[in-house]
Amino acid sequence: MNKIEHIGIAVKSLESSNALFSKLFGKPHYKIEAVESEGVNTSFFQIGPNKIELLEATNADSPIAKFIEKKGEGIHHIAFDVDDIEAEVSRLKEEGFVVLNESPKLGADNKKVVFLHPKSTNGVLIELCEEIKP
Repeated sequence: MNKIEHIGIAVKSLESSNALFSKLFGKPHYKIEAVESEGVNTSFFQIGPNKIELLEATNADSPIAKFIEKKGEGIHHIAFDVDDIEAEVSRLKEEGFVVLNESPKLGADNKKVVFLHPKSTNGVLIELCEEIKP
């Protein structure tokens, strides 16, 4: 793993949360993107070398809607940048980590993503991200 790619925060309203975080960071979000396969709209803020991703559910069955219903708004996941997501998934499975999606799926911000089950990572949902190269 190279670095923290972003921290994902589950929010009820992207509109009000964008306003709140814009005030907090002193700058606007740089991108809003829908990820239909996950049932979310996302918004990204660049803070120095780090990114914050806000996630708003677009339907009641989305993982974000279920997370907010159970735990409320807050940190949802920590994402790490990797060079070769398939190799990293293979390595982590050999180490005993539980992978939620065996093959990478298309995520936000031009990334291939895989999630690790929180039960195998001390209760933290971990996302692995690989930049999709042209």
